[in-house]
Amino acid sequence: MATTVQDLAEMAGDEEITMLTAYDAPTAAIVDEAGVDVILVGDSMGNAVLGHDSTLPVTVSEMQSRTAAVARATGDAMVVADMPFLSYGVDEGEAVENCGRMLKEAEANAVKLESGPHTVELTERLVDLGIPVMAHLGLTPQRVNQLGGYFRQGTDEESAGEMLELAKAHEEAGAFSLVLEHVPSNVAAQITEAIDIPTIGIGAGPDTDGQVLVLNDVFGLSDRSPYFSEQFGDVKSEMERAVAGFREAVESGEFPAEEHSYSEDEIDEIY
Repeated sequence: MATTVQDLAEMAGDEEITMLTAYDAPTAAIVDEAGVDVILVGDSMGNAVLGHDSTLPVTVSEMQSRTAAVARATGDAMVVADMPFLSYGVDEGEAVENCGRMLKEAEANAVKLESGPHTVELTERLVDLGIPVMAHLGLTPQRVNQLGGYFRQGTDEESAGEMLELAKAHEEAGAFSLVLEHVPSNVAAQITEAIDIPTIGIGAGPDTDGQVLVLNDVFGLSDRSPYFSEQFGDVKSEMERAVAGFREAVESGEFPAEEHSYSEDEIDEIY
């Protein structure tokens, strides 16, 4: 059975929660088999796999398709669908329907909302309907045009205090966990201490209840990675070697070899 909301609550403060993104079945299977607790089908797919320069163009249909692929390949990890820009926050009924599709049709276990004052009531409504919600505060990439870039958030007492109040509001609304992105470590630590739901940090220091990274950064597939990420492998070099090896083998005539094909002896000539 997949990791549940209750499992994460029990882990908080006792075991570190691990979360990685995945956008397709093969990589989801690798992440799941490694024992990662949560797989986030992030709207970061816009940058990571769809060729966009931001998360904003990602559609509900793309998120649903990718989430379904990840869910089909996952047995133990919780699968969380990241709701795309303008899929919520405009009309409550449409937002509920979009989030519901991720559970009902794509078989996600929960949804994630880039949060603010406008998502408190929606979080409560979704939770009332049985849709678990992961909140997200700090750097929220869907607001890149408003923020003017991907800058650290909560860097003064006023904005840090507002973030804390929003964290408490989303906890009260029923969110089961909170992502804190690109905020000072001491701010993340204080928010973690102040709320009971698990916090999962990305660029938020070591004192959150867990950590999340974008898989492309972990694999070494990103051209540029944020300073708070870590490359744990060099998959890009392996892929480049494999592709170059295929091309060279075909051009030299080494592939396909005799063992890669067969002939039908009963066929002498085709007319």
